[in-house]
Amino acid sequence: MINPNLSIAYETVARDRPLSAIRVHPAAGDPRRGWLTADGWTAPVALGRGGILANKREGDGGTPKGTFYPRQLWWRADRHPRPRTYLPVRPIRPDDAWCEDPNDRHYNQPMRLSCDQAGDRLTREDHLYDFIVEIDHNSAPRIAGRGSAVFLHLARANFSATAGCVSMTKSSMLRLLRRMSRQTKIIIG
Repeated sequence: MINPNLSIAYETVARDRPLSAIRVHPAAGDPRRGWLTADGWTAPVALGRGGILANKREGDGGTPKGTFYPRQLWWRADRHPRPRTYLPVRPIRPDDAWCEDPNDRHYNQPMRLSCDQAGDRLTREDHLYDFIVEIDHNSAPRIAGRGSAVFLHLARANFSATAGCVSMTKSSMLRLLRRMSRQTKIIIG
């Protein structure tokens, strides 16, 4: 007979628990390149063409310095299976975009665009936005001109600079996603 007052404890290993923090810092000699470290693991990343900036502004090409939290994962369901993650997940639709106009009331928020509208579309021909981790940079409150569309996403093959995001290889992204939750701190700088 099983004792109903006994609880069964399951052991979890550290690699199965969400990360508490991810750190991103510039590489020596090139402010457009950097390193991401998490739980003893390090991966190369590309940073904004302006390096890491404490006073981020729209269009400056800088990656914002500070502590941020991931909000959700956007992914190209038409190209990849749903990745394992603790984050909320949303497939990218053809009309999904991001508002980068400081004069628009939807500044630094996702939006839907019709075929004839301009904007930063999340469906790209290249693979940079196949996985996008939306972070809470300039989100509460949103301040016009303080920067928009700062994401973690995939890097170009040559790790060239981004417009302000942090980009990495697909294998690094998938490894990071497996342990990322909304409580994971992203410390840049």
